[in-house]
Amino acid sequence: MDRKQFADRFLAVRKFSEELCQPLKTEDFVVQTIEDVSPPKWHLGHTSWFFEQIVLEQFETGFRKFHRDFYYVFNSYYQSLGDRVQRDLRGTLSRPTVEKVMDYRDNITARTARLIEQVSEEDWPTVYTLLELGINHEQQHQELFITDIKHILASNPLRPPYIKREHERGDLPDEMSWIEIPSGKVEIGYGGNEFAYDNESPRHTAYIKEFKLATRPVTNAEFMEFMKDDGYEDHRWWFADGWDIVQSEHWQAPLYWELVEGKWMVMTMHGFRPVDPAEPVSHISHHEAHAYARWAGKRLPTEQEWEIASLKQAIDDNRGAFAEDRLFHPAAKPLAGGDGFDLMFGNLWEWTSSAYLPYPGYRQAKDALGEYNGKFMNNQIVLRGGSCATPHDHIRPTYRNFFHSDKRWQFTGLRLADDPQ
Repeated sequence: MDRKQFADRFLAVRKFSEELCQPLKTEDFVVQTIEDVSPPKWHLGHTSWFFEQIVLEQFETGFRKFHRDFYYVFNSYYQSLGDRVQRDLRGTLSRPTVEKVMDYRDNITARTARLIEQVSEEDWPTVYTLLELGINHEQQHQELFITDIKHILASNPLRPPYIKREHERGDLPDEMSWIEIPSGKVEIGYGGNEFAYDNESPRHTAYIKEFKLATRPVTNAEFMEFMKDDGYEDHRWWFADGWDIVQSEHWQAPLYWELVEGKWMVMTMHGFRPVDPAEPVSHISHHEAHAYARWAGKRLPTEQEWEIASLKQAIDDNRGAFAEDRLFHPAAKPLAGGDGFDLMFGNLWEWTSSAYLPYPGYRQAKDALGEYNGKFMNNQIVLRGGSCATPHDHIRPTYRNFFHSDKRWQFTGLRLADDPQ
């Protein structure tokens, strides 16, 4: 990719972040409903800060900060880069204004595009590597933007939609079927030449025992059976930590579900509507996924099992839920057929049973970028597959997402695994 093509790609990603804001009103930009959710305005500023402090400060001739306070306001968790606003206080930032943040974006976008054109051949390889990470970082925040604005709108008693759209109910899928994967040594992790995050490598050998994986994710109808069987009231299915949360938070259903006059309703990006039994169950924690699997007499796959099984499914057959019409909602069935696994990519992040840990031979970078993934390799669970909010070019078999076991605001679901009898 030459510099002109790379600059076009950079500008397209920056533009898309702003396009995501078009359905919003000014009042939406500053709301923070829980600590995990960042206000839309903060996402716009933080992704600009990344390019300013990580790239421009090092390589722009005559560099000057856009604003003396923005390094403090828009730093996220980079301890080595200075102080930052406490995460749960991002919603107090009524200033800088939305207008000022958009000025900041325009300024950093123009300066970065100019840097791409003018930086020396000697510095270009380093600049390219940092900019590639910055572009992928912004795309990650586009996904977070979508999931965060959903939580913000769902927390509003009026439940305004992000985009108004009529819902077409899906057809209930066939009974759960399974594909067997044989035992053997397998290669895990990213081994290509395109961009991938450091936590996806090194590629290494792992051993898996024979197992079975469901050809589709668990549906709302199936999860309702767990609920009807007092799944949320029976401690036998839950990890101890999960059971404590069920009790303290009074969980009775997936996030965004609400019982209204005896009928389960759900908040979507298109508004408040009845739960569709045919759709895959979404916005569940790892605790809920584990409890359902135990109740069903099955288990969750390991991330190694998930990755190897996913190689039997073409990515393009499964990522239609993030289509040009931007549904930002999990599909009830694949938009393209196949004889392998359905809805494995680009529909829901699927919980695995694997702890988020470094691969054998992983070395965390010593500079600020070492804080990007490595320092979170503790007390979190791996998810695979990408969701309906994940950018297309982030969806690959080796992508490792990770969250704490209680998190539910992302588009997260489950696919069952089993062992041969």
